[in-house]
Amino acid sequence: MSSPLHPLPAEKEDTTINEFLEQLEQGRGVSPNTVRNYRQALLEFKATVPDKSWWALAPSDFKAYLYSLARAQKLGPSTVRLRFAALRTFYKQALREGKIKSNPVADLSLPKMPRRLPVFLNQEQVLALLDAPRKIWAKDEKRIAAGGKKKTRRDAQNWQMLRDLAWLELFYSAGLRLSELVTLRRRDFDLAQGTVRVFGKGRKERLCPLGGPAVHALEAYLDACPFTGEVLFVSSRGTQLNGRTIQLALKRYLAAAGLDSRLTPHKLRHTFATHLLDHGADLRSVQELLGHSQLATTQIYTSVSVERLKRVYDRAHPRA
Repeated sequence: MSSPLHPLPAEKEDTTINEFLEQLEQGRGVSPNTVRNYRQALLEFKATVPDKSWWALAPSDFKAYLYSLARAQKLGPSTVRLRFAALRTFYKQALREGKIKSNPVADLSLPKMPRRLPVFLNQEQVLALLDAPRKIWAKDEKRIAAGGKKKTRRDAQNWQMLRDLAWLELFYSAGLRLSELVTLRRRDFDLAQGTVRVFGKGRKERLCPLGGPAVHALEAYLDACPFTGEVLFVSSRGTQLNGRTIQLALKRYLAAAGLDSRLTPHKLRHTFATHLLDHGADLRSVQELLGHSQLATTQIYTSVSVERLKRVYDRAHPRA
């Protein structure tokens, strides 16, 4: 969820919540992060009505909770909506199973999200970012050589540099989410065909084409990587590279490229989508490549392209 929720003590666990989350995880394959966030959201709500059964709650109970979040706790629309996403999913499941006759949160009016256009990099900025690992490695190599360190130390750093080049290329070439990238396996790639099989939200599978530079970067990394396990991107110990490590490395590369180090991996996904649309890709194809279930989610990127064209027009047209 957008802001951390405080886990409740284990003794306050609710068997109804546990059963729901188990069904959600097994039946729909939702991510561990979603399961954890749903658990916390449901427990926090239930703590406000401890003496009532889940099946005896009325719409007024949820209206009071909504008022408490938005007014008393002054939480933003995105945080409020994410908490109610857990409640809505919970009651949809209960309705399907016949535990309730009507969904008490179905008609609740939630605060609207402010319309924000996705932040993205231009093509020159992307090239600078993709060159950043080489730039940093070259500086480190000079420093190590000047210090008289062994060549094996430089070789160790070299394969990790190639690894980072590969995941940067993948972010931009395939528009992956961070969670999708860190869980990739070597068997997911067909480098001869230039494709990668990706498992997105809800374990939905999609096939993403890769550009030539991404394929070459992956081949170089795999040739140099000293580990041969199933996981694609590994740490210096051979274990799966975690998302936090990638986020911190990205900050370093953004700074080396002279870019805003606060940009996140998801901004590279925005960049991927925006550049495709700028160069003539149709919206449906971009939707499939991103793994969006709803076309409306993808349409936000058309607004980015239109806004950019307007700025170009205003700068260039004599009668703008």
